[in-house]
Amino acid sequence: AGTGLLAVRPGEEPWSVAEIAEARAELESEVLLLRAEISASGEAISGLMRDSGDGAGDDQADTGSKNITREHELALAANAREMLVQAERALERLEAGTYGLCENCGKPIGKARMQAFPRATLCVECKQRQERR
Repeated sequence: AGTGLLAVRPGEEPWSVAEIAEARAELESEVLLLRAEISASGEAISGLMRDSGDGAGDDQADTGSKNITREHELALAANAREMLVQAERALERLEAGTYGLCENCGKPIGKARMQAFPRATLCVECKQRQERR
């Protein structure tokens, strides 16, 4: 996407080539970080599953503690996968030139919001409506 092609709100400066490159670099590093996190989490979960099968001699507290740890790891992995999908989608939108447009109403999300939250897909108004539901 060339400069000036990405949506901004009225009164905002157009995206510069450097700002677009910065957004892309931030999203790409986030994708790499999340993929590594998901991989490590998968290994941790596999280890926890192996350990839980070998519960001989565990009392209820040990078993409960292992279950809580496993559920926590599963929740973290699910969250990381969701963030990865969002980051990958943001990169696709950056390439397509639709980065910074609200996926709900189609209006510009705003450059300032995109720089603060590079994975944002909704403008503030639509995000607030979604959270009130």
